[in-house]
Amino acid sequence: MSDDSNTKHRSWLERFNDLLSREPKDRAQLMEVLRDAEGRDLLSAEMLSMIESVLQVSEMQVREIMIPKSQMIVIERDSQFDTILPIMIESEHSRFPVIDSTGNDVIGILLAKDLLKYYAYRESKELDISDLLRPAMFVPQSKRLDILLHEFRINRNHMAIVIDEYGHVAGLVTIEDVLEQIVGEIEDEYDIDEDDYIKKHTDGIYTVKAATPIDDFNEYFNTEFSDEEFDTIGGLILQGFGHLPKRGETLKIENFRFKVLHSDNRRIHLLEVKQESTMTNP
Repeated sequence: MSDDSNTKHRSWLERFNDLLSREPKDRAQLMEVLRDAEGRDLLSAEMLSMIESVLQVSEMQVREIMIPKSQMIVIERDSQFDTILPIMIESEHSRFPVIDSTGNDVIGILLAKDLLKYYAYRESKELDISDLLRPAMFVPQSKRLDILLHEFRINRNHMAIVIDEYGHVAGLVTIEDVLEQIVGEIEDEYDIDEDDYIKKHTDGIYTVKAATPIDDFNEYFNTEFSDEEFDTIGGLILQGFGHLPKRGETLKIENFRFKVLHSDNRRIHLLEVKQESTMTNP
């Protein structure tokens, strides 16, 4: 190894040891150390953003990213092959909650690959979904995302059914939903972003991606926010704050309350939106 290489190697180690020697006392100090590391080219901007997202995930709960029950694509227990196949093809999902006759309880998870094994026998054998079901994983709305991710890995599950405080199905969450909070949107050639910009929850609160075009937001909520300066609702909110907001900060614009659910050191990712009543007492 050349002298120049040795010098650079020692310099890198010395700088890294210097950062470690500061012994951050809390998360804010830790982020200062990490941002300093990025400024010294010890971390890339992408790596810093990912680390910050990991820290935020430890504060987020399942209810903030789950797919609400009203938007779940489910299969009824008594459905036959010819009924199920079009649902699978149209949705392009690989896992489906199976509901009982009441439509309220999830009795298991059906994997597309398990169903397709029966394709050759569809003419001679009546399908009994119960024979194909895998156990469903149930989690409360309040579970932290970092704990859920750990459970996904340990149990080798990719989907969990979310239940409310009364034990009723409130929605579902997948391992992809959690990972997207860390690494950003995971897309393939079949994804259609516009369908996922806004999610309505049963309590009248909406989860809205900051990347939602203002035109789409206006159309959905029947508003007239200007898009002359910004293309996305995130840009509009950022202007309203006047600074890059942290998770939990709120802002009211007209009769909407915006709460930051996920942001990093560069941009806002996810918002909670609640439309407040404009009526006043006489």
